[in-house]
Amino acid sequence: MKAKKKTKMKTHKAAASRFYITGSGKLMRLHAGRSHFRRRKTAAVKRSFGQKEHLTSGDAKRISALIPYAR
Repeated sequence: MKAKKKTKMKTHKAAASRFYITGSGKLMRLHAGRSHFRRRKTAAVKRSFGQKEHLTSGDAKRISALIPYAR
C-alpha cells in the first residue's frame, strides 16, 4: 500500500511581500505611514522610513506561520 503524502503548506503571498527575514532568522517589517502626508512629518521620522524594524515576538510567531518555508 502506498504511503499518503502530506500536503505542502502554502505561502501567504501578501505576508511574504511585506516581511523580510534576516540571516539570523529574525522577522523585519517596514514602517507604516510612509505613502503620503510626508511634508508634515519631521526629518527624523522620514529618515526612519528607510530602515526596517524588528517584529515583536508575538507578531513574529503569527507571521512566521504564514511564511512556512522562509527560514
